[in-house]
Amino acid sequence: MTFISSLANETRIAARGLLDYVTGNGLRLGVTGLSRSGKTVFITALIHNLLRLSRISAADPNRTFPVFRVHAENRLTRSFLEPQPDDNIARFEYENHLADLTGGAKGPDARHWPQSTNRISELRITLEFERSTGWRKGADALTIDIIDYPGEWLLDLALLSQTYAQWSTETLEAAASPARALFARDWRNFLATIDPTGEASETIARQAANLFTAYLRACRDDRYALSTLPPGRFLLPGDMEGSPALTFAPLPIDTTSTIIKDTLAGMMERRFEAYKTHVIKPFFRDHFARLDRQIVLVDVLSALNSGPAAVRDLETAMSGVMSAFRTGQSSFLTSIFRPRIDRILFAATKADHLHHSSHDRLEDILRLLVNRTVSKAENLGAISDIIAMAAVRATREVNVTHNGQKLQAISGTPLAGESVHGETFDGSAEAAIFPGELPADPKTVFNGEGIAMPDNDADYRFLRFRPPLPGPMVDGHAAPLPHIRLDRALEFLLGDKLV
Repeated sequence: MTFISSLANETRIAARGLLDYVTGNGLRLGVTGLSRSGKTVFITALIHNLLRLSRISAADPNRTFPVFRVHAENRLTRSFLEPQPDDNIARFEYENHLADLTGGAKGPDARHWPQSTNRISELRITLEFERSTGWRKGADALTIDIIDYPGEWLLDLALLSQTYAQWSTETLEAAASPARALFARDWRNFLATIDPTGEASETIARQAANLFTAYLRACRDDRYALSTLPPGRFLLPGDMEGSPALTFAPLPIDTTSTIIKDTLAGMMERRFEAYKTHVIKPFFRDHFARLDRQIVLVDVLSALNSGPAAVRDLETAMSGVMSAFRTGQSSFLTSIFRPRIDRILFAATKADHLHHSSHDRLEDILRLLVNRTVSKAENLGAISDIIAMAAVRATREVNVTHNGQKLQAISGTPLAGESVHGETFDGSAEAAIFPGELPADPKTVFNGEGIAMPDNDADYRFLRFRPPLPGPMVDGHAAPLPHIRLDRALEFLLGDKLV
């Protein structure tokens, strides 16, 4: 019996679910995605807009959430942040992240994207609204606990069903693949100098762990954007950095042989099991298994930038993420004793890096990435959707002329150091960029045929842009952050709870 389905584990989850129900914690929304997918930006924009919407009439020209019905119908009366609900989880630093995006007290020239998620965090917001239907028609409130956690941690759940020897063999085989062999060279060369059956050595263990971690980091680099990189805490250690539970690495060992306790392999095996016990299991039991709704943010464009190997690896990673979810149709009893994720939204982020005419193609590519596992969740009763989205829109659409041809382009301020066609930007001025078109047939991406770009320019890459300049103040408050389809995302995730 696996940990996830064990009786003791289910009992603890049921007890925690009952406590959540009795204390009225409301809806728990999980926000995840692999590194640099935009989790922090999404939550910051979500909170900022929700806090502003209750102050903006649906008829106001500043209205930017027409698809979010509770606002469009003028039924959202008040929204406010509440104290941190869980004392053992870090609070999501909304105010600091909003200051990063807008420049805060330093002014708009200081605006920049917030740092990526490296730990679990949480924030509670309450929406007061008028119910329009049903026996509870009238004033009501919905409390939403937003749980932010790295998607890399979900990939760790697969380790629970593996032995150390199985994991070592699988990881070493992946490291020898053409897409990874160069990054793994130093680590694999070091492994060739040590004897797994030799005496346990803390020095060797640390060297192996450091080289293994360096390999994982190289795979994750923007240029390569590989995604399947467990153990996730090696890249995002948090307060566990340097602990024995994070000081191990795969070794070339025979899966059919018995590992001797006092050997180097025995030390590594013990620490691998400690990682499962002290890192993976508590995350699943105390946080992940309690979610009601989930949004998975996917940086498809970075994978496309890096080529077919990165796209295939992202597909594998998304399968791993989906296999971790406890999905199914929620009922009164399951909501109390065995919480299930009954709605999952997959969002291809950074849609503002493309003209809107390619957004449906971006959605089609993401649909192929997750298609193998979404059908399983839907068969269990869960509802899913796929959108192309930008939680904060950093560009606007313009028309440009190139060699006498009119092109649909985007205009924004590229990040310092970004370059295209030999021009490098310093992060201070706007530029109009033709982003090209994604292929009409998304399967060509998986076949390695690449993206249709003008003049077959193989060096073209999707650029990264600075956050947009903040809009003028409205009634003494910061203007809502511009977005693409954030209202559609909220309607899917929350709309049925606000009717």
